[in-house]
Amino acid sequence: QVQLVESGGGSVQPGGSLRLSCVASGFTFSRFGLSWYRQAPGKQRELVALITSAGITNYLDSVKGRFTISRDNAKNTMYLQMNSLKAEDTAVYYCHILLGISYWGQGTQVTVAS
Repeated sequence: QVQLVESGGGSVQPGGSLRLSCVASGFTFSRFGLSWYRQAPGKQRELVALITSAGITNYLDSVKGRFTISRDNAKNTMYLQMNSLKAEDTAVYYCHILLGISYWGQGTQVTVAS
């Protein structure tokens, strides 16, 4: 079965960095695009970044230039490098793939506060 397991969240001060990881299983990782979403308290879940099977990327405007999505097909892992973090980046971050239906990881909390 499809499984997505995120890790790497935590608490950092504004301006800090974190790297999230998403380890995937249950499908041929290299053939599919994946994405990172986030959901802040009281807000709707939003798409943060995506990466296609060919490595093409796209980002939410508010994170462009600060976040970098990448993938390592040999490790079945997707990453989100987050730099220059801001308080408004505080959210639960989720790994997502669409394989006919949506699959989500359990989420990892990112808190940015001084």
